[in-house]
Amino acid sequence: METLQKVLLVITIIGAINWGLIGLLDFNLVAMLFGEDGLFTRIIYTLVGISGLVNIGILFNHIESK
Repeated sequence: METLQKVLLVITIIGAINWGLIGLLDFNLVAMLFGEDGLFTRIIYTLVGISGLVNIGILFNHIESK
Protein backbone atom coordinates (compact mmCIF):
# COMPACT_ATOMS: atom_id res chain seq x y z
CA MET A 1 0.00 0.00 0.00
CA GLU A 2 2.89 2.36 0.69
CA THR A 3 4.04 2.16 -2.95
CA LEU A 4 0.54 2.99 -4.18
CA GLN A 5 0.41 6.02 -1.87
CA LYS A 6 3.75 7.25 -3.19
CA VAL A 7 2.57 6.90 -6.80
CA LEU A 8 -0.64 8.77 -5.97
CA LEU A 9 1.37 11.46 -4.20
CA VAL A 10 3.50 11.94 -7.33
CA ILE A 11 0.32 12.26 -9.43
CA THR A 12 -0.99 14.86 -6.98
CA ILE A 13 2.27 16.81 -7.18
CA ILE A 14 2.12 16.78 -10.98
CA GLY A 15 -1.45 18.11 -10.75
CA ALA A 16 -0.33 20.83 -8.36
CA ILE A 17 2.45 21.87 -10.72
CA ASN A 18 -0.08 22.06 -13.56
CA TRP A 19 -2.37 24.26 -11.44
CA GLY A 20 0.60 26.44 -10.56
CA LEU A 21 1.36 26.88 -14.25
CA ILE A 22 -2.27 27.78 -14.90
CA GLY A 23 -2.30 30.34 -12.09
CA LEU A 24 1.06 31.94 -12.78
CA LEU A 25 1.41 31.73 -16.54
CA ASP A 26 -2.09 30.92 -17.81
CA PHE A 27 -0.56 27.77 -19.32
CA ASN A 28 -2.29 24.39 -19.05
CA LEU A 29 0.34 21.72 -19.68
CA VAL A 30 -2.12 18.80 -19.65
CA ALA A 31 -4.39 20.44 -22.22
CA MET A 32 -1.41 21.32 -24.38
CA LEU A 33 -0.07 17.77 -24.37
CA PHE A 34 -3.33 15.84 -24.71
CA GLY A 35 -5.86 18.27 -26.17
CA GLU A 36 -8.35 20.63 -24.63
CA ASP A 37 -11.38 18.30 -24.53
CA GLY A 38 -9.82 14.88 -25.11
CA LEU A 39 -10.75 11.71 -23.27
CA PHE A 40 -7.17 11.26 -22.07
CA THR A 41 -7.20 14.78 -20.60
CA ARG A 42 -10.35 13.96 -18.63
CA ILE A 43 -8.76 10.71 -17.42
CA ILE A 44 -5.68 12.59 -16.19
CA TYR A 45 -7.79 15.17 -14.35
CA THR A 46 -9.83 12.35 -12.79
CA LEU A 47 -6.67 10.54 -11.65
CA VAL A 48 -5.33 13.74 -10.10
CA GLY A 49 -8.61 14.25 -8.23
CA ILE A 50 -8.72 10.68 -6.95
CA SER A 51 -5.07 10.92 -5.94
CA GLY A 52 -5.79 14.08 -3.96
CA LEU A 53 -8.64 12.36 -2.12
CA VAL A 54 -6.47 9.37 -1.26
CA ASN A 55 -3.74 11.72 -0.01
CA ILE A 56 -6.21 13.17 2.50
CA GLY A 57 -5.97 9.77 4.15
CA ILE A 58 -2.19 10.14 4.38
CA LEU A 59 -2.70 13.44 6.21
CA PHE A 60 -4.99 11.86 8.78
CA ASN A 61 -2.69 8.84 9.23
CA HIS A 62 0.13 11.25 10.04
CA ILE A 63 -2.03 13.04 12.64
CA GLU A 64 -3.10 9.76 14.28
CA SER A 65 0.49 8.54 14.63
CA LYS A 66 1.50 11.49 16.87
